[in-house]
Amino acid sequence: MSPVFSDGFKHESLPDKTIFDYADFLKIRVPTACSRNGSCHECIVHIKNGKDALSPLSESEDFLKEGYRLACQATVQDLDSVVEFSTLRRQPRILTNSITRDIESSPKVTIKNGRVFIDEIDSDRYRGKILGLSGDIGTTTVVLKIVDLENMKPLITSSFENPQRFGGSDVMNRISYDSGKNQGELQNVLVAAINFEIGEMCKNISAHRRQIYDCVLVGNTTMRDILFGINVEPVGQKPYKSIIQTDFENGTRTNTSIEQSAETLGIRIFPKARVYSGPLISSHIGSDIAADLLTIQIDESNSNIMLVDVGTNTEVIIGNQNKMYASSCPAGPAFEGGEVKYGMPGYDGAVEKLEIINGSVISKTIGNQPAEGICGSGLVDLLAELRKSNLMNDLGVLSDNKQEFEFDSSRKMTISKADISSLAQAKSANYCGQYITLRKFGLPVDSIDYLYLAGGFANYINSQNAVDIGFIANFPPEKIKKVGNASLEGATLMLKSTKLRDRIEEICSKIQHVELETTPDFFEIFVEGCMFKAMPKNFTN
Repeated sequence: MSPVFSDGFKHESLPDKTIFDYADFLKIRVPTACSRNGSCHECIVHIKNGKDALSPLSESEDFLKEGYRLACQATVQDLDSVVEFSTLRRQPRILTNSITRDIESSPKVTIKNGRVFIDEIDSDRYRGKILGLSGDIGTTTVVLKIVDLENMKPLITSSFENPQRFGGSDVMNRISYDSGKNQGELQNVLVAAINFEIGEMCKNISAHRRQIYDCVLVGNTTMRDILFGINVEPVGQKPYKSIIQTDFENGTRTNTSIEQSAETLGIRIFPKARVYSGPLISSHIGSDIAADLLTIQIDESNSNIMLVDVGTNTEVIIGNQNKMYASSCPAGPAFEGGEVKYGMPGYDGAVEKLEIINGSVISKTIGNQPAEGICGSGLVDLLAELRKSNLMNDLGVLSDNKQEFEFDSSRKMTISKADISSLAQAKSANYCGQYITLRKFGLPVDSIDYLYLAGGFANYINSQNAVDIGFIANFPPEKIKKVGNASLEGATLMLKSTKLRDRIEEICSKIQHVELETTPDFFEIFVEGCMFKAMPKNFTN
């Protein structure tokens, strides 16, 4: 009999056992809320190998794309085949060095005479704790934080891989999925995953989920609208606007923020708690970037700044509190584990740093584990080192016209000509957003005080290598500031202060959106951005 693998562990195949059974054998936690009968759709797993050895899809699995199964429904039938699966709840590396900001708190929840008030409404008796939940709902990763609203101190932070990836690795694919016959499944699985994580976090701090009386969750436009059950089909079609943004522009809404009761949304905290998400900026630029702006104190600054939040969809903001431009770059998943043969997200075993010295590769993996693949920061290093060593030219062509370069001899892992092409196009999306928005602002790089890099990926890249290959704008090192998960910090600021919610709503309503695709010379800039060389410092229209 052949084994069943998951996350480096294996168990001998046995008759009539489901993938969920094997998860039990391997002591891998898989969420479920339906006693494993297929109705809750929470136990989704990715079948990496051996999908033909499994039982046919059940009716309860018809919402899943190829390669994904419900662990409780998929039975291993061919015991002579190797089956490998992974859960959608892998634990990514959590940022620990995000910048913080001191503010005067003005929470939505208060205590008076042993009673809990939400928006000055008597809502509950005091149960010993008043907690709040903030979160950054990313396309790839979800990060949550519980805060003590009495002293404003963080109690616990946790993260997990966004389980929606069965619907696609980027926002456009998820919009397409959610606009089809399975509309609502992405919301259901995300809410279920958030609820599961809330339960685990509460256990760890000896709290009850009903002691959470306020919640702020931010995300890009698609992630936010899916979470709140809003039709995202318009976000995927020109002019790429949320229904919420259109209503605001038509004057039927006063702002683009959203607030629902936890009970209505299905978030299992105090039922009357409000779940708030900050304002949209425009198009795909969502409340996560509004949160970023609070973190870097744009509401109090007259300095010229540039913010780049790097991800599957990269956002660029340039300006000051009086004048700001914003753009959105559909970079895709190439630097986050997709479209590259040995690419992977930032999990243990991913090559995260790399040098080429005299033709030999020296690398470091996350967790110092045996190399399993290479994540975004490692790819940036690899591309830059290939250029420095003259093993690749600025067009991305390997020396001697080789088809691939081996960066890890232990597992014979390579970067291929096709991989480099995918990375060049992803890099160019970032290049175009920064170049065109800088040009629109009308000042050279030397006139911008700081370049803030936000997001998990940006936090770990070698900034100089990123500059050298044109991944980020050509700023000197002393002007580049990594701000970590600024979206989570900004969401936490909104949790602590209703005044800051009002302030960021006001600021975001004035930001001007730069539409990259309608720029007359966009194609020429995109071609230039595909080259592995530094971006210019001066820009002319």
